[in-house]
Amino acid sequence: MFYLKKRRKQMIALCLSAALSVGSLTAYAATEYWNDASTKPMVETKTPISDNTNWEQWKAGWDNLKTNYEQVALTPGADFSKLNFGWYSKEKTDKAMVRIADNKEMKNAKEFKGTCTEGTVINGVQYYSNKVTADGFKPNSTYYYQVKLNGEWQQAQEYKTGDPDNFSFMFVGDPQIGSSYKQKNAESNGKKLGNDLAARNDSYNWNVTLNKAMEQHPEIDFLVSPGDQVSVKGNEDAKDLKEQEDQYSGYLSASVLRNLPQAVAIGNHDCSSASYQNHFNNPNPFLEESTPTPAGNGYFYSYGNALFIVINANNYNAADHKALIEKAIKENPNAKWRIVVMHQDIYGSGLDHSDSDGIILRTQLTPIFDANDIDVVLQGHDHSYARTYQLTSDGQAHDEFLEYKQDQGGFNHDNFDERFEKDGVFRAYYKSQNLCYNIADKSQGTVVNPEGVFYLTSNSATGSKFYNLIPEQQDYVAARSQNWRPSYSVINITKDSFTVNTYDVETGEAIDSSYTIVKK
Repeated sequence: MFYLKKRRKQMIALCLSAALSVGSLTAYAATEYWNDASTKPMVETKTPISDNTNWEQWKAGWDNLKTNYEQVALTPGADFSKLNFGWYSKEKTDKAMVRIADNKEMKNAKEFKGTCTEGTVINGVQYYSNKVTADGFKPNSTYYYQVKLNGEWQQAQEYKTGDPDNFSFMFVGDPQIGSSYKQKNAESNGKKLGNDLAARNDSYNWNVTLNKAMEQHPEIDFLVSPGDQVSVKGNEDAKDLKEQEDQYSGYLSASVLRNLPQAVAIGNHDCSSASYQNHFNNPNPFLEESTPTPAGNGYFYSYGNALFIVINANNYNAADHKALIEKAIKENPNAKWRIVVMHQDIYGSGLDHSDSDGIILRTQLTPIFDANDIDVVLQGHDHSYARTYQLTSDGQAHDEFLEYKQDQGGFNHDNFDERFEKDGVFRAYYKSQNLCYNIADKSQGTVVNPEGVFYLTSNSATGSKFYNLIPEQQDYVAARSQNWRPSYSVINITKDSFTVNTYDVETGEAIDSSYTIVKK
């Protein structure tokens, strides 16, 4: 299904900072592989899904699809009984509206009202951001919902709830629609794809990944992404913002997302514009964040006995993340599982970030996670797969490199990297400071009541961009993989166990052994 094409090296830039420099940190570049949808476009599925698994139909409909900015995004509510809705509209209304029923005919439907606020201007057209929260959902039940768009009720869509005492979610990494823009293939006539053809390619593959994952694991109840839903940052001009919104249209076009809630973090490619917070109606946004990015804030929600805390790691002010984590725990004191989701991987194994900007936050966040008994941290950013041992802080004081922090919460990579490259003494000191962890438990398979935190870094879910693994596997890494193919993880949580399995999208086969944490 997936064919890999060689690609040129591509520079990656962090939000609110310039591109990272070269030197002993290595050049920050994607690999020579990518996922070209045009080489084998048909995808075999047991249940054909209209036009989103046929490449020719996808191409023919792309111009209309990419400008369909009014697609609905479902997100988890503050708890299992709630469901959040977010969508764009061209018309302003006093109250955004959604109705819920237990039948497709929408008989006796209950209406829920929310907000409609000024959103994004795309090609001179003002779009409004609509957000509604519905409640009253019960376990193992089937519901139908309709949104009111520009004064008309849209087609009813199905939403099924699972079992909060035994549920599964899909963890996907960096869809980054449009990230293949520097690639070349026959359809681009030997030239770079550019943003439009890249978004068309990557959106199609995103559909394929979600369709295959749900076919292989229909038990999945919702989706979690550590960020970088799109590639264009949308912070330069109207053209830049329009291309970003085209990519959001491609991302949200996946038919699976009409029925599957998604809880997505802010990645460094999402964080420079307000489009992220206009599309996604996240529960419990942490408005107290002192240095948020334009995309918005971190947030939290509960599902069964699990508390999910999604931090905006593009903000390098760790005090904000500490405050969010403490607030979430205070409001959910009985949650048995505490899970943090963030974009930057502080314990990954990719060449581009895990041994450079990925560890800039390590000294600050590791003690915070320990102090708040965090069980699991789900990460992205490195476009390669890695699973750690159980890790703890070493309990020592470490340099936070405050002189390189920016007032708006970012990190001055220009100055930092220049010194890192030229000053060998500083380079050695920096690396020594980030040896700030202990390996608490190296057991594999099933671990019972372990100490420490488990970190999981996801590979690309679309193949729009892959990174190499760092040449020497770090001592904290239990397993890692880079086979140049999209993958996804299925995480199952019960009252007593947390289990993760990771799969190759094409084959459906596991790329790593299962790992289970049992808490008794």
